[in-house]
Amino acid sequence: MDDQELTSEEVAVLALERRGWASPGAKERAIREELGLAPVRYYQLLNALLDAPRALAHDPVTVNRLRRVRDVRRAEREG
Repeated sequence: MDDQELTSEEVAVLALERRGWASPGAKERAIREELGLAPVRYYQLLNALLDAPRALAHDPVTVNRLRRVRDVRRAEREG
């Protein structure tokens, strides 16, 4: 696989993140039902994707938004 290609699972994770969610419960249900993943595994994959240049190339808007959210949360925990 080329370094710039995402797996179908990675593409699905980013697609799910682009959607709006009425509640965390609805998102967790979608993670389980649509992707067949436990939420913990989903968030592990997502976090790794946020640091992957190929994910940024695939969906810069979503990846940059999620990076900003992650950075704010990290700063709140540390500060």
